[in-house]
Amino acid sequence: MTVNRSMTGYAGAADRSAQLVTEHTDLVRRIAHHMMARLPASVQVEDLVQAGMIGLIEASRQFQSGQGATFSTYAGIRIRGAMIDELRRADWTPRSVHRNTRRISAAIQDVEAREGRAASDREIANELKVSLDDYYGMLKDSASSQILGLNELFGEEADPDRLLPGDGATPTEALEQDELRASLVEALANLPERERLVLALYYDEELNLREIGAILEVTESRVSQIRSQALHRVRSRLSEWTQTEAGS
Repeated sequence: MTVNRSMTGYAGAADRSAQLVTEHTDLVRRIAHHMMARLPASVQVEDLVQAGMIGLIEASRQFQSGQGATFSTYAGIRIRGAMIDELRRADWTPRSVHRNTRRISAAIQDVEAREGRAASDREIANELKVSLDDYYGMLKDSASSQILGLNELFGEEADPDRLLPGDGATPTEALEQDELRASLVEALANLPERERLVLALYYDEELNLREIGAILEVTESRVSQIRSQALHRVRSRLSEWTQTEAGS
C-alpha cells in the first residue's frame, strides 16, 4: 500500500512537471530571441532554445509554490542561466578580455576606496596605466563578453537562485539573500546618473544600444562603454559578494 502511494506521488509530480514544461515552452523561445539581439551573429538561436529547455525542465522539477515567486519568474531565471551556461561552454571571448575585465573592476574599486567618490573615466585609465582611448577599447571588448545583468556581476560561479526565495532556506541564508539585495540596490542607486539611466533603459525598459544613444544623443559605441563601465562599477562595489562566489 505504501509503495502504491509512493508511485502515485511520483506520477503526480511527473504529470505536474510535464504540464509546466508544455505551458512554458514559448517562454524559452521568447527569452532566446531576446538574448539573440545582444549576441554575436555566430550564436544560433536553436542552441539557446535547446539549452533553455533543459533549464525549463529542471525548473519544473524543482519549483515549489508558496515560496514567494511565480513559476514564470523562477523558470525565467533558470532558463537564462542554462542559456548562459551554454554560451560560456562555447566562450568566444579571449582570456585577455576576461583578465582585463577583472582589472577594470579592481581599478574602479581602488580609486573609489582612495577618493571616496565615483571614479572618473580618466582616473580609471590612469589606475590601469593605459591611455583613455585604450581604456575605452578595453570597455568595448569587455562589453562583448557581457550577457546579462546579475550574471555579469557575479561571474561564472553565480547561482541565479540566490535572489529568489530558497526551498527551506535557513535563517542565515535568508539573511544573506536580504543583505545581497540591499547591497545591490545601494550599488545601483549610487551610480553616476548617466550610468544609472543607461542600465535602467537597457535592462528595465529593454531598449537596445542604438535606441538609448538616440535618447542620450550619443553614439551607440559610447552607450556600450557607459553600460560596460556601470557594470564594472557595480561589480567592484559588490566585491565582497563576488569574492565569496568565486571562492565557494
